[in-house]
Amino acid sequence: MSRQIAIVTGASSGIGKVSARALARSGFAVVLVGRRAVELENAAASIRDDGGSAKAIVVDVTDPGSVERLFAEVLDRHGRVDLLFNNAGSNIPAAEIDAIDFDQWRAVQDAIVTSTFLCTREAFRIMKAQKPGGGRIINNGSISAHAPRPGSAPYTAAKHAITGLTRSTALDGRRYAIACGQIDVGNADTKMGGRMKAGVIQADGSLREEPVIDPEHVANAVLTMASLPLDANILTMTIMATAMPFVGRG
Repeated sequence: MSRQIAIVTGASSGIGKVSARALARSGFAVVLVGRRAVELENAAASIRDDGGSAKAIVVDVTDPGSVERLFAEVLDRHGRVDLLFNNAGSNIPAAEIDAIDFDQWRAVQDAIVTSTFLCTREAFRIMKAQKPGGGRIINNGSISAHAPRPGSAPYTAAKHAITGLTRSTALDGRRYAIACGQIDVGNADTKMGGRMKAGVIQADGSLREEPVIDPEHVANAVLTMASLPLDANILTMTIMATAMPFVGRG
């Protein structure tokens, strides 16, 4: 094999898009996964224009059949899977828990937790059986996996679940050379994280602007995790804007 094979979900924009590009530049053949066909193909075309290997596949990562077809296609095309970056997710506007309806709750859980489970299950199955065996799974966590923001129950609960999935997958994967780690991001300047620049509610109820970081820094961190040999693993990594109000009081 001349290239390792990477699958990146939520790859049409934001962290997924820049991470796919970073992986391709480092030599991976990248499969970009998402729901938005035009944006996804544009992201893949940009990688190919730079001399990288990229294929866009439109997938509903919350649907078991759609995910199974994705991995079957990748296996048929490439013969293996070396890296999965579970990056897909969504959120809802901040609201206290009694103002959140069930459909909103389920949508966030499906986009983050169910998608990670479904993609991890298929990747694990392939990595376990392929020759040479093993592979790496990276899950996009969040600083919300450590401390919530006000009005963030669905998202915070989902990211705590990702931590559990990461650790369980890391444990189950030991005997098969499947490494699993989690990257917890604080205030990447994307469509979701960029709103921090306009001000976000703090624990004391005040509205405060927060610093953000270029998502390229997150992509470089993902690449660091992906570049390790399979006998080494970064179980958790936190990358954040240095001055964001995460550590400390207030």
